[in-house]
Amino acid sequence: MSSDKNIVKYGYTPVPRDPDVLFKDHPTASGLNPKQADFDLSELPFPESDLVSRSKAFVQKELNTPTFNHSHRVYIYGTALVRTHFPEWKYDPEAYYLSCLFHDIGTADRYLSTTKMSFEFKGGIVAREFILEHGGEEDLADAICEAVIRHQDIFVKGGNITAIGQVLQLATIVDNVGLRANLLSQRLIEQTVVAFPRLQWSSCFADVINKELALKPWCHTSTFEVPDWKAGIPSNFATDVKANELMNRYD
Repeated sequence: MSSDKNIVKYGYTPVPRDPDVLFKDHPTASGLNPKQADFDLSELPFPESDLVSRSKAFVQKELNTPTFNHSHRVYIYGTALVRTHFPEWKYDPEAYYLSCLFHDIGTADRYLSTTKMSFEFKGGIVAREFILEHGGEEDLADAICEAVIRHQDIFVKGGNITAIGQVLQLATIVDNVGLRANLLSQRLIEQTVVAFPRLQWSSCFADVINKELALKPWCHTSTFEVPDWKAGIPSNFATDVKANELMNRYD
């Protein structure tokens, strides 16, 4: 298994799940003044293929515009972080882009209230089925499915995660709550929000959090909440998202 070329190609390479472990004593990303990823958007092109085109059309139809734009900011931020701080991670950019496109598909109206599954899990299944139905290799479909399912495993400290799964988590948290945004230049952030406006993303995502908690108090999103969370208790996660001071200036 370890010699399988698809492990690297599709981003299965294991990396520490806990970002505190990943960044500890990192030569460019640790300390009070880490190196900031600084690129022009022209240096971070989106992958192109028939599968990408079909996937993009599908998610754009299902997602609202703030969520679709968020998915693209996540690709830009994650790609910039990897190129600057983890250049040894050599996965195919298409695998990461597809993970970004599909990571919030489970929040679409078509799925969020029509399944009892947590949105990440439903989203992973939707992504896997779509990619297989449109000619994607099973290893690619599985890699994206796993990254989407695990993209909110924020409080897992031990063990590993796939490389694209870690990048997806890091970039999502940057855009959602501003954590580790100091690893990106202000210039890159400003160019990104011009190209893919936030459109009150903080309020949009907070509303999704509250909606899923109300519909499914057992959902994975509840891991951000107090133990034995119940309806009527304000959501810690939604509060943190709305309090994203760094990114809210662009909303």
